[in-house]
Amino acid sequence: MIADDQRDILEALKLLLKAEGFEVDTATSPRGVLNAVNVRDFDALLIDMNYARDTTSGAEGLDLLAQLQERELAPPVVVMTAWGNVESAVAAMRRGARDYVEKPWDNNRLLAILRTQVDLGRALRRSRELEIENRALRKEGLPELIAESRAMQPVLRLMERVAPSDANVLLLGDHGSGKEVLARWIHAASQRADRPLIAVNLGGIPDGLFESELFGHVKGAFTDAKADRVGRFELADRSTLFLDEIANLPLAQQAKLLRVLETGEFERVGASSPRRVDVRLISATNVDPQAAVKAGAFREDLLFRLNTVEIRIPPLRERHDDIPLLATHFLHRYAQRYGKSTMSLAPDGMDALLRHSWPGNVRELDHAIERAVLLAERGQIRARDFALSQGEDGVAALEQMSLEEVERALIQKALSRAHGNVSDAATALGLSRSALYRRLKLHGL
Repeated sequence: MIADDQRDILEALKLLLKAEGFEVDTATSPRGVLNAVNVRDFDALLIDMNYARDTTSGAEGLDLLAQLQERELAPPVVVMTAWGNVESAVAAMRRGARDYVEKPWDNNRLLAILRTQVDLGRALRRSRELEIENRALRKEGLPELIAESRAMQPVLRLMERVAPSDANVLLLGDHGSGKEVLARWIHAASQRADRPLIAVNLGGIPDGLFESELFGHVKGAFTDAKADRVGRFELADRSTLFLDEIANLPLAQQAKLLRVLETGEFERVGASSPRRVDVRLISATNVDPQAAVKAGAFREDLLFRLNTVEIRIPPLRERHDDIPLLATHFLHRYAQRYGKSTMSLAPDGMDALLRHSWPGNVRELDHAIERAVLLAERGQIRARDFALSQGEDGVAALEQMSLEEVERALIQKALSRAHGNVSDAATALGLSRSALYRRLKLHGL
């Protein structure tokens, strides 16, 4: 594309370039250029700096250049300026122009510049096409996300924008809301998807094993260190590390984690030489991190390293429209797994799911559907097959539950009252934090 408000210049350039094998379009104004690039891809643009509105300052050319650079894939731009007006050319180069020519131009220099920029433009466009193709291929292999409710749409849009970057992400949400599923989706949509996601639950690591678990150790570093061990950070090199329950990390361990995030270096326990890793971090917690910082339970400088992007996942009770979709998804999964392919949800069964408050969120719904598929006596799952507590019917429901199911329900209730805080829920239940974590794992919570 050539743009100039003088038709004799356009004709002269058109004759020159066509004779050299270029396909040429022309425009006489900035508006004409913008209209053309909206409907056609160009390998390169050759634009004048001055048009009819202002023939000396170059302002129109700079404005046009700025608008072109805002495009997702701007073609290389070469500017034309009057002889001796180098200041205008320099300003254009600072705005993103690839090169410039002076009027009157030297044919050989002009042709050499345009051949170079056309080759560059073609390479850039092909690179962009490959990126789009690769993104589409990656998307085909992404974990399935069932999230059509209005409450989830801002979450999905933010994930799509953030996933291709290397930015650290902090996922906030109640227990069972799907934080790990979202972490795996972000990794699968990232540039690191060709390497496996490494996940670790920090709340379940005893203090004495924290450094060994995350950073590894060498043989003989301590009594039971009978061989070298590779830590999670090293396993996640050039990939993504998912740290679940990050807010339950003791302060002493927070300092060690912060050092690795600041420097990118760590030492295996018992080793004297540092190792460097390239790790993208996704963290998750059910605790309000700002409240934890104010309470002195979490380091503010560590939070700044973790929450480059913060994504809040709404609880299932705020995703009412997703309940039927999720229930159907889980029903098909477990019906196939347990050889009950003809099973369906009766209307009163779906109504029971929609009326329940789901303190355990998506994970609780998953467990409820699996249990109902196993225990339902007929082809349709009825409300009674879920044994969900509904107001005054709660006592009757408890009487139909096993001891294991009652314990699970009590844990869910304690977590709900504690707003998902594991430490507070453990205290209310008279358990240690580690004991509650064992029960959470046992019950799939």
